[in-house]
Amino acid sequence: MTRITRDFGDTMQKGALPTVSADVVFATCRFPSYRIGANNQIIETKDDPKMISMKEVVARETAQLLEQQKRLSVRDLANKFEKGLAAAAKLSEEPLLWLIYLKIQARLREAASLEKHVLLKKLRDALESLKGHVAGRNRDDIVEAIAMVEALAVQLTQREGELIQEKSEVKKLASFLKQASEEAKKLVDEERAFARAEIENARAAVQRVEEALQEHERISQVTGKQDLEQLMKEVQEARRIKMLHQPSKVMDMEHELLALRAQLSEKSRHYVRLQKELGRIKRGGENVAHLYELEGTEVLGSYLEIQPYSENAPGLSKCSIQWYRILSECAKRELISGATKSVYAPEPFDVGHVLQVDIVSGSQNITLSTTGPIDPAAGLGTYVEALVRKHDTEFNVVVTHMNDSHPSSESIHVLHVGKMRMKLCRGKATIAKEYYSSSMQLCGVRGGGNAAAQAVFWQAKEGLSFILAFETERDRNAALMLARRFAFDCNITLAGPNDRSRAADDRLPSWS
Repeated sequence: MTRITRDFGDTMQKGALPTVSADVVFATCRFPSYRIGANNQIIETKDDPKMISMKEVVARETAQLLEQQKRLSVRDLANKFEKGLAAAAKLSEEPLLWLIYLKIQARLREAASLEKHVLLKKLRDALESLKGHVAGRNRDDIVEAIAMVEALAVQLTQREGELIQEKSEVKKLASFLKQASEEAKKLVDEERAFARAEIENARAAVQRVEEALQEHERISQVTGKQDLEQLMKEVQEARRIKMLHQPSKVMDMEHELLALRAQLSEKSRHYVRLQKELGRIKRGGENVAHLYELEGTEVLGSYLEIQPYSENAPGLSKCSIQWYRILSECAKRELISGATKSVYAPEPFDVGHVLQVDIVSGSQNITLSTTGPIDPAAGLGTYVEALVRKHDTEFNVVVTHMNDSHPSSESIHVLHVGKMRMKLCRGKATIAKEYYSSSMQLCGVRGGGNAAAQAVFWQAKEGLSFILAFETERDRNAALMLARRFAFDCNITLAGPNDRSRAADDRLPSWS
């Protein structure tokens, strides 16, 4: 801006310009000489030789206005707003205080905005009044100052719009915080209710467990007393039995049992003879010579033998012999492979079936049959069921033949019948050990005289076979039944050589 001379007022007409505002009054045609004192007081300096130009006065007032505007600028308001927002975050848990705070801040911003607009309007009015009193370059400077004031007003309006938008966002945030606070309280209440329900359920479960434990303890006490009383009764009964079964009494009972068995065997033989005699009487009208007959008890554990009945009977050594098993379900004969001797010991497969033997001598063909089905051995089924519960059962045996040849010595061997395999040992040495398979064969010895009822044929695998003699007929039949039972559990059927495969229910009957 250029310096304004002191004589510019002489060229202006007096009273040509009206007063700008109540705050600015010109008494003469030119600006008076004044200075700004303390507390922004205007002091006239009429006799002061050093006159202050109009440009300096305008610049000074403009600077003061700008400084005042700077103190109330938008940046300061933003800083205050951020501080207020931080305080609002601390007060977010109290929505009422937060809303009161927002209202106070809005009032303050409205007051500040109003004060700034008033100041800018006064400044513009002052500059408009000055624009009419000056000319030339000074007028251009005042126009530029007015443009600057208007630009500041526009910027202030924009900043106010931004503040209004921020205010709306703050209101949205406040409503969101309020809703979040309400939802949080609701969630906390729900969680508390759920926790209370869980605690009540846990208490009820604990109470039920305590009641169950008390009931179990009570029942245990009652049961323990009953068990103790039952145990005392069993001990007393055992003592009574022990007193009764003294060695002398046991020996007497054994002798009595042997006598009963002998009597039963004699009665059985007598019964068989009577049955045969009755058969001969029924065939009395027939003109068929009765040359042979079957001798022996028809029960498992004994043996059957062909005996000449007539003096005209040819010698059995000159005859061809073949034993058969009559299948009860189809009344057909099943050939017993290898049973070609005059003596045959029934095995467990024969129980419940009638046995027949064909004797061929020259042109004569004679057929003999048992009087009825082969009876089971008394108590054998119960004994085998007890052995099935064991993992392995041992039987003492003697090897009479090994691969159709006699061994050098007939020492005692041990035959192990297990759930998965059979094993033959002599001392610590293992003679044979084979798992159940389709190549394994096991059956009673089909011939061999009186010892046939105690012997079995065992082919452990192809090329390795034995004839084993047991201590008793009961052990022989128990070993057969036990091995066949375990093999059947492995889907294997143990039978003799060339035996026709039959159903499992025929192969494993239930003997009592």
